[in-house]
Amino acid sequence: MVPFSDNTSLSCPNNPSQAPKFANTFTTRIFSDVAGDITITVDGESFLLHKFPLVSRSGKIRKMVADGKDYNVSKLELVNFPGGPHTFELAMKFCYGMNFEITAANAALLRCAAGYLEMSEDYREENLIARTEVYLNDVVVQSLEKCVEVLCTCENLPPIVEELGIINTCVEAIAMNACKEQLVSGLSALDCNGESTELKTGCMEWWIEDLSVLRIDYYHKVITSMARKGVRPDSIVESLMHYAQISLKSIGKCQIWNPARPNSNCGTTENEQKTIVEALVNLLPTLKSSNVPLSFLFGMLRMAIMVEATVACRLELERRIAFRLEMVSLDDLLIPSLRAGDSLFDIDTVHRILVNFLQQIEDEENEDSGGYESDGLASLGHGSLLKVGRLIDSYLAEIAPDPYLSLQKFIAMIETLPDYARVIDDGLYRAIDIYLKAHPMLSDHECKKLCKFIDCQKLSQEATKHAAQNERLPVQMAIKVLYFEQLRLKNALCGSSGDGFLSQKISSGVPSAAMSPRDNYASLRRENRELKLEISRMRVRLSELEKEQVVMKRGMMEKSGNGKTFFTSLSKGIGRIGIFSGPGGGKRRKPRGSEGKSGRSRRYSVS
Repeated sequence: MVPFSDNTSLSCPNNPSQAPKFANTFTTRIFSDVAGDITITVDGESFLLHKFPLVSRSGKIRKMVADGKDYNVSKLELVNFPGGPHTFELAMKFCYGMNFEITAANAALLRCAAGYLEMSEDYREENLIARTEVYLNDVVVQSLEKCVEVLCTCENLPPIVEELGIINTCVEAIAMNACKEQLVSGLSALDCNGESTELKTGCMEWWIEDLSVLRIDYYHKVITSMARKGVRPDSIVESLMHYAQISLKSIGKCQIWNPARPNSNCGTTENEQKTIVEALVNLLPTLKSSNVPLSFLFGMLRMAIMVEATVACRLELERRIAFRLEMVSLDDLLIPSLRAGDSLFDIDTVHRILVNFLQQIEDEENEDSGGYESDGLASLGHGSLLKVGRLIDSYLAEIAPDPYLSLQKFIAMIETLPDYARVIDDGLYRAIDIYLKAHPMLSDHECKKLCKFIDCQKLSQEATKHAAQNERLPVQMAIKVLYFEQLRLKNALCGSSGDGFLSQKISSGVPSAAMSPRDNYASLRRENRELKLEISRMRVRLSELEKEQVVMKRGMMEKSGNGKTFFTSLSKGIGRIGIFSGPGGGKRRKPRGSEGKSGRSRRYSVS
């Protein structure tokens, strides 16, 4: 008998006039004296087979033949067969006893086909269901790569693959293998201290590339299982970043700075992109467990805005950014607006981030209201607020030239930041000045409304000089600037700069007996914050006075440089005359004053 090849075709040709290849092959090699007696159609392809080997292993075909009106039924049709004709061909090879290899590429297909055909142990021992499950449980689950390959084949299978537990088995196996690899790589890293960090990191996270080929729903299951089993949050974040880079790279190319709706021709469709963005945001580890890069958070926020993700998705990203707003750069905040006719930048998003940041600071202060706060925590919170204040002032200056930026949005950004977030108002003054220059059509009332946010007492000397000569400011503003500058100079000359203010603050900080302890504590915190702010202002003013003193000293030294040279040369001349005046042993020593006088006259006579 001729040996069989795995490439033997079981399907019938399209030309009905020709004899089916399947019949020619198997009737002559296996059943040379028995012709094919049943034709099974799968997705339009017909297979000429024999009832006996099929009904002996397949419960479904046995029932279909038995339920037929005539026992000599010769035609059957299998609807929605898992894996299509190719998988059915492999199942028929198994029924005929042909040898073929079960691999990660066909294991899930064969398992679903075996379940569809009911090829269980009830009809024959070591049937196809048992053989495929042995391969999945003993071979596939031991390898992360094979599990990923099986999951990829499951993407095109019907929901029966979920019911059979194949997906859950592979997902749990991937998470378990990642945990094992994490443990092994952690131990090996202790023995490889001489290697570079980049090499060790690449070895530890080799599975990240493999997971990027999974469909988003399977990837979500895998990452969730990994987090539950204890995979490092940093590794999960790295995987999320790589998956986003692979699956969402078409969004930036097709839609960034484009106010039109997203184009479905750019790689994945709009709905798929939206699903991916929302799933990745949902998979982000908690704030305390991992330090997600701000660049990734802002990138995902831009993606969420482009694909119009849910409000909850965008708010979660904004909340995470607000938690570390003091570390954000100006370029990160410049999010383009995609709405036609709106300003160039998305002001509303940045405004919500700022509100979230201030709310978090307020919540932290309320948590500490039950006891006295430590100086370290207080200084840290206030320092973060001052950094954010400088960042927002720079942001305001950057968006101010936008001709489409409305006055209401600009003022809303200014009002949101509290007064104690700015030590000096130079940054705010610069932003307002740029806005006034870019919007010359503002009325006098609007200019006054905008300039009232500038505290003239918090302007530096340089900003004060500029404001006094700024024709774009209202006249009342310029007068106010000059008045406070004169008042500051007067206080500086009298030596009373800030003493009265500090004493007033200290005296006003005494708690009232009529107030509750909680209100007293809140009042003391507020006074403490104001005192710290005033001390910061005094330090800035002191540094300015020190610079002025250095400039004045340098000028005085330059003016007196010629006289100093004259006296130096004069003293040297006196020394030379005293040395070469002849023998001094018989001379009587004169008083110091007269000696200097005679020496001076000799110097002039010699020269």
